[in-house]
Amino acid sequence: MYKYKCLNPIAKFGLDHFTREYAQVEEMEEADAVLVRSAAMHDMEFPKNLHTIARAGAGVNNIPLGKCAEQGIVVFNTPGANANGVKELVIAGLLMASRDIIGGVNWVQSERQNEEIAKLSEKQKKQFAGHEIQGKKLGIIGLGAIGVQVANTATHLGMEVLGYDPYISVEAAWNLSRSIRHITNVDDIYRECDYITIHVPLLESTKKMINQDAIDRMKEGVVVLNFARDLLVDEEAMVASLRTGKVKRYVTDFPNPVTAGAKGTIVIPHLGASTEEAEENCARMAVKEVRCYLEHGNIKNSVNYPDCDMGVPSYPARIAICHKNVKNMLNKFTVILGEENHNIGNMTNKSRGDYAYSMFDLENRVSPELIRKLEAVPGVLKVRVIC
Repeated sequence: MYKYKCLNPIAKFGLDHFTREYAQVEEMEEADAVLVRSAAMHDMEFPKNLHTIARAGAGVNNIPLGKCAEQGIVVFNTPGANANGVKELVIAGLLMASRDIIGGVNWVQSERQNEEIAKLSEKQKKQFAGHEIQGKKLGIIGLGAIGVQVANTATHLGMEVLGYDPYISVEAAWNLSRSIRHITNVDDIYRECDYITIHVPLLESTKKMINQDAIDRMKEGVVVLNFARDLLVDEEAMVASLRTGKVKRYVTDFPNPVTAGAKGTIVIPHLGASTEEAEENCARMAVKEVRCYLEHGNIKNSVNYPDCDMGVPSYPARIAICHKNVKNMLNKFTVILGEENHNIGNMTNKSRGDYAYSMFDLENRVSPELIRKLEAVPGVLKVRVIC
């Protein structure tokens, strides 16, 4: 029986994909797996029996990835599961920024008791007039799951789209419309685009990448949208640029005292992935990742260990080892297996940065003594018997 704990409410639609072999528990000390959304985990202590953490969403800033890797805890996220929900809100942000829809709606509310509201609106509507987005240039920084969907949708709305991503994946490139101009210098986006939307992960290298220097290189009256992470933008510089008119609008999904109510801002209460469908998709993917890892040892969409897939076990035994990515580890494992009279039917070894993952399918059942010997190898972080 596998046990899991939810640190946040996880959509029942996803949890229903656990089989009867899984039981939800209240105490983390009992759990083989943890499912989480936004709960802060950096100050938590993790029990030895915890094997995996699955984040029902893309961002993992609330999870101590290095600490988990050091304890042999594989951390997953769910890239792309909420992409459509975020994409739709980005498109809504484009439309709200191009025409003062919110101002118009607020004006109607303020005049709702005026019997002459219909006639008055014909006089007042000019102050809320804006521009169409058809024919305008949209720059997308980051062509991951969300960025690609935004790009493709924007082309259907008649926009000219420029996409920048020096690390674009093969899958993303295949999914990108041929009409999108893939550029290699982000300055082209700053210089040419009427609208700029950012879709990159929050890393030390990307923190406040939209700063005063970047804003100075943008077109006069540009609209900037941020549905990724608030810290990607130097918001003090952004608010100052809104006051001068350099930036026409800043649309953000991350309310804080700097942006809330500031001139030219449209601040949304973090609704990007807050749809029923997105939450269900994220939960379902997280459960699938947990099951695949616990039941078969396979890793997909980990953020601290390499992806690794040996399919469904077909040998009497499979063992999985989380370890440091250092020389001669594989040789040490095979020597121990040979000493214990185990013939290897199949094996794999993958690495990612400072950490690595090895799996062995064996033709005989494993003994506690074999596991103890493998755990004693310097650099081994966790050994798990899959079957």
